[in-house]
Amino acid sequence: MADLITNISKLKLKNPVMTASGTFGFGTEYSDFIDLSKLGGIVVKGITPKPRQGNPYPRMVETASGMLNAVGLQNKGVDYFIEHIYPEISQYNTEIVVNINGGSIEEYCEVASKINNLDKVNAIELNISCPNVKQGGMLFGIHCPSAIAVTKAVRDVYNKTLIVKLSPNVTNIVEFAKAVEDNGADAVSLINTLLGMAINSRTRRPSLSTVTGGLSGPAIKPVALRMVWQVHKAVKIPVIGMGGIMNATDAIEFILAGASAIQIGTANFINPAITVEIVEGINDYLEQNKFKSISDLVGALEC
Repeated sequence: MADLITNISKLKLKNPVMTASGTFGFGTEYSDFIDLSKLGGIVVKGITPKPRQGNPYPRMVETASGMLNAVGLQNKGVDYFIEHIYPEISQYNTEIVVNINGGSIEEYCEVASKINNLDKVNAIELNISCPNVKQGGMLFGIHCPSAIAVTKAVRDVYNKTLIVKLSPNVTNIVEFAKAVEDNGADAVSLINTLLGMAINSRTRRPSLSTVTGGLSGPAIKPVALRMVWQVHKAVKIPVIGMGGIMNATDAIEFILAGASAIQIGTANFINPAITVEIVEGINDYLEQNKFKSISDLVGALEC
């Protein structure tokens, strides 16, 4: 096999294939379908300081070449995660990354400081696509000063690998990537979902209870590829790419664009074994094209 080892700052992955938060649960849901030890890493569903019920149903709807979701970060809170979930998933032979969320900088720091104490979790993914309740609902991820403030504050309380997940719903994503890099991010992951909506013409009502939701799947891949390519050229820290990756060819395109690792999201709902198939497909591509290491492929796009 080719050398698939991937380094995301201090986080060492056995291969570049990770799961995207919110699409793979805590990994236990997929353990009957695949050998989790074959994955580079699992990014668990979003964790908040206190339990959240999520948004009312309906909160998922299929769209052309993708899906919209407005689940609303349903989870039982960080303390429940530490007490009940962590003991089981800490036994996995793969890296565990915890996606953290909050409605204020203080809430982000509360979750990050608690996760910092978990020996088997070597990275967090800071989801800055959450509304800042102290600023009237302004999303941290679309207001650069807020993105800087929350990244800097979490950096102060978290001493392992800090990945900041960027929102595509901005004019210039490079500005945000450089800003979080300058304020303590060890890596960036992109893209989060694009804001969209769907309408039921029969009922003349929105298809989602929240009217708008996050668009994912193949429809967003060209946008995601472009943003990964732009960010890779602008920052020195590793980039983790995601957005419409459905097979190994898609994953390789993201790596060529500059992604050191990739995350699989919507495809998990269609094929529970897709992550392992993509690992195998990347290895086949490297061998067929005489690449000795996955690192040789990162950013190898010829323009």
